[in-house]
Amino acid sequence: MDDRAHDRSPDETGGGEPTRGGRQRGRRVRVGLLADPGVPTDLAAALVPDLPGVLAAQVDDATTWVVSTETHEIPLDEQGLVPLESLAQEHRERQEWDLMIVVTDLPRRVGTRPVATVLITRAHGGMVSLPGLGALGVHRRARRAIVHLVRALTGHDHSSDGERPPDIPRLSPLRHISAEDDTDAHLALVGLRGRLRLLAGMVRDNRPWRLVPHLSSATAAAAATGAYAVVTTSFWTMAISLSPLRLLLISLVAILAMATWLITYNHLWDRPDDRDARAKAVLYNAATAITIIFGVTCMYVLLYLAALLAALALIDPGYFSSQLHRPASFGTYLKLVWLASSVGIVAGALGSSLESEEAVRDATYGKRERERRRGRKASSK
Repeated sequence: MDDRAHDRSPDETGGGEPTRGGRQRGRRVRVGLLADPGVPTDLAAALVPDLPGVLAAQVDDATTWVVSTETHEIPLDEQGLVPLESLAQEHRERQEWDLMIVVTDLPRRVGTRPVATVLITRAHGGMVSLPGLGALGVHRRARRAIVHLVRALTGHDHSSDGERPPDIPRLSPLRHISAEDDTDAHLALVGLRGRLRLLAGMVRDNRPWRLVPHLSSATAAAAATGAYAVVTTSFWTMAISLSPLRLLLISLVAILAMATWLITYNHLWDRPDDRDARAKAVLYNAATAITIIFGVTCMYVLLYLAALLAALALIDPGYFSSQLHRPASFGTYLKLVWLASSVGIVAGALGSSLESEEAVRDATYGKRERERRRGRKASSK
């Protein structure tokens, strides 16, 4: 392709006979998805097969859409943002793309507003921020966001500030906002629902279920203590004497105690000195707390299931009944394991002290969040 094509609008590329409305039949537009390694790459690869047909149906059926993807470690500038314009200039020329869209798991804000997409018309580029898409239906929402960006880059979208673009569902918290930086436009997450969607997306990006295999010392301490509680007869009597409501309260306190210990002991709570940074830190701290609580809950559930299997295998019902001086039902086993798991989780918090702070951060945060925290720590020195 002639490099001069990259200085032209995508509507000027390709050839073909004009049709009604000024469109050219047979025009070809190459769309490139530049994705961060990991989840963004997997998502982009899953979207590529369907996107040409979707773009033809929702943007322009007179155009041949060619969509490809490339994995690239998306760099950050000194402000911790994606240098979208320079990336577009570099990769569009090298890959012979007419349009380039970055797919990343980096959260993006404009001032205090979280955004899901970024658009720079002069660079023929855009960006989709996966945390802004929430935790559910990410594949569908990412495809919709990419279609929206392509529509805007090819001149098919003319939304005004504060409007919901026509290709966005009515109940969506996304609204078009004018640029406040060097970009042209954004889809911002407005209102409480928008912030909750971003929070859910940030927690999903942290993948809290990874906490169990990564915190081996905490998991080992929790399992050992739970096993000891299961085979200790004094625990049997105590567990049977407790009501389900009290057992539930104990388990909640145990989960919160371990989550609090992990956050405070490993310095996971953001305490920036700058006032604006403190306002942004509220969302990051909320994501940290929810991630840790969700991860500890996963550990609790796994510990409960393992302890239940151990109790059923090791404790004979007749012996169990003789020690309790009452018939032992399946519910009796459940109450015993319930208390044992709660005690085990508390011991797991102490066991986590053997883990390095870096290991806990790796288990808690996604790659981009770890980069953000390292950058903030370096800039504060």
